[in-house]
Amino acid sequence: MIYQNRDFNINHIRTRKKHTCYGMGLGIMVLDDAYPGFPGDVRNASAFPYPIQYEVAVGVDNWNLVWEEDKSPCREPVLRAAKKLEQMGCRAIAAECGYFAYFQKDVAGSVDVPVFMSSLLQVPFIQQVIGPNKDVGIVCAQKRFLSEAHLSNSGIDLNSRYIVAGAEDEYGCPEFDNLWNHEIRPAVPEIFYDKAERDFVGVCREVCRAHPTIGALMLECTGMQPFARAVQQAVDLPVFSWGTLLDYAYSVVVHRDYYGHV
Repeated sequence: MIYQNRDFNINHIRTRKKHTCYGMGLGIMVLDDAYPGFPGDVRNASAFPYPIQYEVAVGVDNWNLVWEEDKSPCREPVLRAAKKLEQMGCRAIAAECGYFAYFQKDVAGSVDVPVFMSSLLQVPFIQQVIGPNKDVGIVCAQKRFLSEAHLSNSGIDLNSRYIVAGAEDEYGCPEFDNLWNHEIRPAVPEIFYDKAERDFVGVCREVCRAHPTIGALMLECTGMQPFARAVQQAVDLPVFSWGTLLDYAYSVVVHRDYYGHV
């Protein structure tokens, strides 16, 4: 990328909707919460092949967004973060937690760029590609907190074929608890990759074994993405995640050229 010549098709430029910066990619709002993420986690920018601009949704932490029943205090900080990312010049807006799905419609209605607030947005698409006789296995962090509002705001028909499984609260993922479970996580959140991968792959195996009608897995949590390949090798199914969503999001707002021959 550093040594490429300039794009000779870019000869004239003009201001885009009062955007401040240019050459931007995805704008991602992150929780106002301090915990680490492996490469592949949406809060770790190092593994993604396109520009990422972060904006903290000030005052919105894991507790407020996920655990609290009343999420209305989160709305204004979320909208402010989205508008800031748009003003910066980001081509699309995403988020770092699947539970941001609660505000998908609010954010999409407040900005003029495409909005991808949750990996759950892929579920209706997955249902189409795997056929009417199979279920989408939605693996989330905590099933007890994934409400009908999260699902319906992501465009999911509540009467359609999907199965929700909670990696932490149903099956047990101690390493995930160390990052996201406010009741037991340490003062300094930490995680071991090998332990987390072993636990999470085991969870996905169990989910597929318990529900043989599953035709594809949807990993709801951004912290699950680093283990998506290992999961796919274990269950031999299509695996959708935040990684597949962000790649798609970038591709539709910054389309590539095609080079080949005839």
